[in-house]
Amino acid sequence: MSRQYSSQEMLARLVAFPTVSSNSNLDLIDFVETYLAGHGIASQRVPDATGTKAALHAVIGPQKDGGVALSAHTDVVPVEGQAWSSDPFTLREAGGRLYGRGTCDMKGFAAVALAAVPQMIAAPLTRPIHIALSYDEEVGCVGAPPMIDSMLRSGPKPSMVVVGEPSNMRVITAHKGTAVIRVTVRGHSVHSSQWDRGVSAIAHAARIISWLDDRTRENQAAADPALAMDPPFTTLHCGVVEGGTAANIVSRSCSFFCDIRTVPGDTLDAWLDRLGGFIRTQIEPGMHAIHPDTGVTVEQLAYAPALSEEHDGPAEALARRLTGDNGRHMVVYGTEAGQFQERGISAVVCGPGSIDQAHQPDEYIETSEIAAADSFVSRLIADMCR
Repeated sequence: MSRQYSSQEMLARLVAFPTVSSNSNLDLIDFVETYLAGHGIASQRVPDATGTKAALHAVIGPQKDGGVALSAHTDVVPVEGQAWSSDPFTLREAGGRLYGRGTCDMKGFAAVALAAVPQMIAAPLTRPIHIALSYDEEVGCVGAPPMIDSMLRSGPKPSMVVVGEPSNMRVITAHKGTAVIRVTVRGHSVHSSQWDRGVSAIAHAARIISWLDDRTRENQAAADPALAMDPPFTTLHCGVVEGGTAANIVSRSCSFFCDIRTVPGDTLDAWLDRLGGFIRTQIEPGMHAIHPDTGVTVEQLAYAPALSEEHDGPAEALARRLTGDNGRHMVVYGTEAGQFQERGISAVVCGPGSIDQAHQPDEYIETSEIAAADSFVSRLIADMCR
């Protein structure tokens, strides 16, 4: 029999694994797999293409479709360049707070779910409880889709999921989609004194960036004030620009990275179609008229779909029943919840901690938030026994 942990003890174990997205998470996965096996629970790994990372999912209770999945990502953001007061990978308690990288985002929820496994096993569950731990959420939510697909293939299939991102245990029913695209402009380099013979990659990139900014301002002007998001419109934001070699050389290349955050109902594909149409009709013809080897390439580097309101879907109904929260809450950050939802699993976001602490130096979670999550999971277990 595996040893039992309190949620705080489990959190200390999880924080001690430095699962920064650039590192492997296999030591943490090994620990969880062994812990579950010690309680008689089989789990399934879903490795990435490199074999250096893996997701893990397990089913507790009756082996039939239905029930709920408790989902968390295992990766955390880097600590380099941040002024920490103590070792970020050693849990420290002070003043009612638990400090450490990932305490809030989002090992706190994972710890609560795992610590409750003995309670789940002892309960007369009539519907299963799934544990789902992903990787690489922080670098584009790339680890959840293969994990979810594995869950659906192997079965049983959960009917709903609670993604425990920090929400102060409020019930989040919608969030924006997030995407990162890279636009690369290939110009034709000449001496700047012969400007008319060249194609400036920087100048054409600037036109595309301006187009993106103009679309954001149009979205702002047409925003629905009733949408409970801040801001309540799709944004297309250029965060990094790289290009050029010298002030007196017409630039041969320029690339930029754009962050697109779509409100529910708005799709990345629609925006990529619009962007592609602008490039094909307004940018490339003039470039090709001067030199045929010029052009623009658009690459999608990461994407996580929006979470849309389900209007009293089963996940929302469960979370509201367990928390008593009947408010309408939406957020503008992305989570893996939309990836569950697009695969037919009712989804909601509800977890301990505040998003204000995520990614910060001296990241922490209040002990009261862990206690609230403990109570939430205890009530969830009771609900799965009905």
